[in-house]
Amino acid sequence: MNGQSHLVLGVDMGTSGARAVAMTAAGEIVASASAKLAAFSDHHRDPLGWWQAVQAALEDTLAAIDPMRVRAIGIDGTSGTMLPVAADGAPLATPLMYNDPVDDAAILETIAAHAPKESAAHGATSGLAKVLSFQSLPGVFRVIHQADWLAGHFTGLYDVSDENNALKTGYDPVARCWPDWLARTGARVDLLPEVLPAGGPVATISPPAAEALGLPRDVVVVAGTTDGCASFLATGADRPGDGVSALGTTLTVKMLSDKPLFAPEYGLYSHRIGDMWLAGGASNSGGAVLAAHFSAERIAELSARIDPRTETGLDYYPLTKPGERFPIADPQLAPRMEPRPADDAEFLQAILEGIAGVERLAYERLVSLGSPELRSVRTVGGGAKNTTWAAIRERKLAVPFLPALSEEAAAGTARLALSGAREAGVL
Repeated sequence: MNGQSHLVLGVDMGTSGARAVAMTAAGEIVASASAKLAAFSDHHRDPLGWWQAVQAALEDTLAAIDPMRVRAIGIDGTSGTMLPVAADGAPLATPLMYNDPVDDAAILETIAAHAPKESAAHGATSGLAKVLSFQSLPGVFRVIHQADWLAGHFTGLYDVSDENNALKTGYDPVARCWPDWLARTGARVDLLPEVLPAGGPVATISPPAAEALGLPRDVVVVAGTTDGCASFLATGADRPGDGVSALGTTLTVKMLSDKPLFAPEYGLYSHRIGDMWLAGGASNSGGAVLAAHFSAERIAELSARIDPRTETGLDYYPLTKPGERFPIADPQLAPRMEPRPADDAEFLQAILEGIAGVERLAYERLVSLGSPELRSVRTVGGGAKNTTWAAIRERKLAVPFLPALSEEAAAGTARLALSGAREAGVL
């Protein structure tokens, strides 16, 4: 088969459903499909519903291509979603989702006592807290992440994870191992999965899975990642200094670094991706501030009246209420949005400038913590569509603004599958 005709599959299991894409070796998406979780289950903690949604998205994607061209597949899941399983992968309890807290003070206290301050395993929603809450169930073989469990349906292996999903479960991405302190929390280390680099080849697809999906029997299944890491990779950012700003309800910035960054005071930790590190933080500023003052229609109308080459001179730090986490760690930080101009267009411009200023400070914070200088920015989220805001941001950040190749997390997982296919020598 001509190597140029080879394809890989990327699958994203999100909070409301699954999406799959087929990607060429050159990174072009040639087919995609999605499936709503609600079509298969009436609640989002249903593993069978997850798998049925993944199957449906894959089947529709494969219907648009020649399945025999597929060489590799990767899958991501929501970070911190975990479930206990038997050796055959059968779930032994209702999963705990990424935002489900463990309501056990003793568990949280023992993690706080033993986990290093820079570990991502702190907090009631951490993967480690969920391991400790599940590990005493009868017959438990492993406690694994959502992406691990779904990938197991392709390989038959339910004891393999990736470095990104394992981070919140206590994995040490610098030493690349489960650290010794985990046992001191009372965690049963024998229940933790083997961890591989994100995108690393795990195994060839199992014969039953290949037959069920109509795929070749030598398709390589690669170690997955989290939905957040996959969304970053989907944009095409792939070099140290590449930044991605998500302009949603909140402002989130992420950047690839040549060294790991850990700053617990900012809730900042680093995911390992190949030989690089993905670090970032989330501000309380962002689209929620705009929505508190203007409708989407009004923002569009007023934006057309703004000259982004000018500056209002108003030094805003836009927040809806006191408190900030990144790039300033201050739970009492007061919003700064005065004086308010009489002209709504000028007021909107000052808010847009203010959020852009927070964005600039966020990247400067990453640099101050050891990242390389910002070299480019790609933008995702609803705010990316506002060209006036983009011009303001580009003026303040003073780096090239590059197009995001995709906002689909499944495209990021497909890029990992490309990497794994090359490593396995099948592409």
